[in-house]
Amino acid sequence: MSEIAERLEEIRSRGLYRRMRMVSGPQGPRVLLDGKPVLLLCSNNYLGLADHPRVREAAAEAAMRWGVGAGASRLVSGTMTIHRRLEERLAELKGTSACVLLGSGYLANAGIVSALAREGDVVFSDRLNHASIVDGCRLAKAETFVYDHCDMEHLEWGLREAGGRGSLIVTDGVFSMDGDIAPLAEIVELARRYDVRVMVDEAHAVGAIGPGGRGSVAAAGLEDEVDVIVGTLGKALGSYGAYACCDAQMAEYLVNTARTLIFSTALPPPVVAAALAALELLVAQPERVEKLQRNAAVLRAALAEEGLGTGGSQTQIVPLVGGGAEETVAACEHALKRGVFAQAIRPPTVPAGTSRLRLAVMASHTAAELRMAARVLAQALPERAAARSAVARGGAGPRVFDGLAEAA
Repeated sequence: MSEIAERLEEIRSRGLYRRMRMVSGPQGPRVLLDGKPVLLLCSNNYLGLADHPRVREAAAEAAMRWGVGAGASRLVSGTMTIHRRLEERLAELKGTSACVLLGSGYLANAGIVSALAREGDVVFSDRLNHASIVDGCRLAKAETFVYDHCDMEHLEWGLREAGGRGSLIVTDGVFSMDGDIAPLAEIVELARRYDVRVMVDEAHAVGAIGPGGRGSVAAAGLEDEVDVIVGTLGKALGSYGAYACCDAQMAEYLVNTARTLIFSTALPPPVVAAALAALELLVAQPERVEKLQRNAAVLRAALAEEGLGTGGSQTQIVPLVGGGAEETVAACEHALKRGVFAQAIRPPTVPAGTSRLRLAVMASHTAAELRMAARVLAQALPERAAARSAVARGGAGPRVFDGLAEAA
């Protein structure tokens, strides 16, 4: 057996083997998955814009006008008028003076963190931050302090221990696997006190929370207090790519230092045009955001009625934490056979012992579909109600303080 075959076998034995499932047709509340019709409950197409007629038409028209590719990186000849137009619209949405488009959310976080945190600095990262932030910390030459999830006492302890070497606090706005919201007001207050910058990843917040769906920073009223707001075009806006909203000086700095921007081809014109059209729909139709929020509340309530807890979720991301990887995969397959696709999420995406079905609500779901899904998921996780009662009786466990450490 080859070394690669042995590694694959080890992955299978740990219940961590993954495979790609095939969706036929556009992303919507119901899709054909490997040829079978299912209710899709794990797509980030939160506002249902990925297949909206106006968004499709904008992409097609852009392909005919500007072509299908940008042809070069942003700093060579890849910056086109349509890129600048989207940057201006995004800056307007987020209330900043500048915006820089990047190739993807992963490229944005990896490049910006490593550009802002230099050798000798300390970057402070929430324990449950997205992998792209974790990898940005690893790429940076700075030390990384991983603070316990949303634990402001632990964060402040780390800031004090850093002895003035702190350069950046970075956090998800809405945490992608738990659906809870970062305590941004407290983070900004600590940043002011210890003179460090703040970067917030709004990938799962834009289009989902805040006034007009403008995100977690706007929801907290902190538009002028956060140094860099990162967002994606590939979730609520239904397209592909990412952006960083900031002031003009910061934008100039990122253009000159973020390697993932400098050395990547610019976004294709059709996806930029699609994002522009989706952004116009978001601004013109705030009821889409309201429907998404109502749907999320319907699902959480329906799950609670079935005896299933959803942790600290306050958003359209609703986790059903099962624990073991194999048990969670079995629950996913059980639900899939009954027409509900809720993907099993396992380590290393989430910490060991916290494998889960990560549910993602869309504005295009109906309340009846979500209630039906809750019933199916309760059948797939029959032990959860008893486990939930036991946890409620036992209370919370102790906190762990790790100090200065490598990003997990």
